[in-house]
Amino acid sequence: MPSLPSLRAAVLTGRGLLAATSVRAAHGHGGDAIVPEDFSVPRYVDDRTHPLPEVSHCKTLDASQERLKEKERGSWKELSKEEKVALYRLKFHQSFVEMNKPSNEWKTVLGGVFLFLGFTGLLIWWQRVYVFPPKPHTLEEEWKAMQLKRMLDMRINPVQGLASKWDYEKNQWKK
Repeated sequence: MPSLPSLRAAVLTGRGLLAATSVRAAHGHGGDAIVPEDFSVPRYVDDRTHPLPEVSHCKTLDASQERLKEKERGSWKELSKEEKVALYRLKFHQSFVEMNKPSNEWKTVLGGVFLFLGFTGLLIWWQRVYVFPPKPHTLEEEWKAMQLKRMLDMRINPVQGLASKWDYEKNQWKK
């Protein structure tokens, strides 16, 4: 006899609810197939270690940018400073100064670390209060003193151990 999940899947497939297009549409893709990115084609990347990318930042130019590119072919002395900056921005997204500018990402990382440490501390506290059993009576100071006295009375390890440091005549530790 087939299992309940396999019967459910068969019913949904029969209704067309598990078809690839319906699943993609349900997840916000509108039924269109996702086109994978072609990594064999050069891409633009701002990186300090590779200062000259293989392709320009702007791939499609509007009419004013096209006129500026035509003007670029002439003498650069005729270009204003703003036009030179605009030409630079067509080729590169950021300058070295902008790439080297410190970001505030360290604040996010430090906040995440403190959040993690705080949550861990709360978890440890909760375990100590509600999960772990109480300390055994053998860890109490009174019990430890009685155990030490018994070890001394039995003269345990009298040559190099605990009993060798006890003066049995004066009933105190040797100095």
